[in-house]
Amino acid sequence: MEIIHLVLGKANPARMNGVNKVVHELASQQSIAGETVSVWGITDSPIHDYPDRNFRTRLFKAQKNLFKLDANLKAAALAQKGKAVFHLHGGFIPTFFSFSRFLHRHGIAFVFTPHGSYNTIALEKSKWRKKIYINLYEKKLLRYAQSVHCLGKSELEGLKKLYPTEKGVLIPYGFELARVQKEETSKSGPFIIGFCGRIDIYTKGLDLLLPAFAEFQKKVPQSELWIIGDSNERMDLEDMARELQISRSTTFWGSQYGEDKFKLLEKIHLFAHPSRNEGLPTSVLEVAALGIPCVVTEATNVGDSICEFNAGAVITTPDPKVLTSAIHEVYQNIQNKGIEQYRMNAKRMIKEKYNWSVLIPQFKKLYKLA
Repeated sequence: MEIIHLVLGKANPARMNGVNKVVHELASQQSIAGETVSVWGITDSPIHDYPDRNFRTRLFKAQKNLFKLDANLKAAALAQKGKAVFHLHGGFIPTFFSFSRFLHRHGIAFVFTPHGSYNTIALEKSKWRKKIYINLYEKKLLRYAQSVHCLGKSELEGLKKLYPTEKGVLIPYGFELARVQKEETSKSGPFIIGFCGRIDIYTKGLDLLLPAFAEFQKKVPQSELWIIGDSNERMDLEDMARELQISRSTTFWGSQYGEDKFKLLEKIHLFAHPSRNEGLPTSVLEVAALGIPCVVTEATNVGDSICEFNAGAVITTPDPKVLTSAIHEVYQNIQNKGIEQYRMNAKRMIKEKYNWSVLIPQFKKLYKLA
């Protein structure tokens, strides 16, 4: 039975779109495990302009009417009836509602992953518009789905509030530990706090991180903040840094990919990801695999693992003062005991909790439910 992942985009890992990155990784690992797997992408430009990959990719033209489906997509799906299970990625997408209805009408099974869309905080954004959409479309999609794959506890809880069901299955995404090696972090020079991801000030909690760093720097003047990522909100974040008088110690690196990104990440001492809403942030897994301690919010869905393995700190309240305290706590532990214990703990967390060899069989069971 073939696994077909459906995404908006092309599952290009060299983009800041988190859904595309994790789908690329999942499909790659499934292919390595011997599964027959494809990614189907719905895009404005169906041109195959992405890095080499070990799975088949088919691209379909996005329609101006978001509820309309490309005729080629419908024909291709019908040709897979009885041969494949579909896996749809992303919540509140009109095209996916229409496709789910099409699959349901033709008796074709599918699994659905909301990718953080059902987190309680996410549901508060454009609350009334979402309530209308949920009642008209999203609940129907959930009814059509054979299983709803959740990346973390917050999403599973959000699903049950949105649509009480036993269809929810909790499986995190994994990370390949062996492909990156952590170099020795410099003990001299500034203490570097890093963030990597799309610059979405509210969702990613960057309006918490900058004032938290400003307070931390008062206690640790020899410290720097590195922001790796970009978006149309970057100028607003730079303005915030100027207002907080931390511009000289804050570096905006813009979007970085591949080895360029990892060379920067390897130099930081502590990674901060104070998101208000997430599915499962790949950047946290990347830096933990490098042996870097992390300070995260519970909304990242990695908080329980960070606590279990003592790989950093978790804050339960999205508040700059609480974040400052957590950052300072990890900093003091590094100063007093060194970073080596954090490094070993973070790597062990990835190896034991986010190991693809453990997770791929769980996905296989998920598809059998469909």
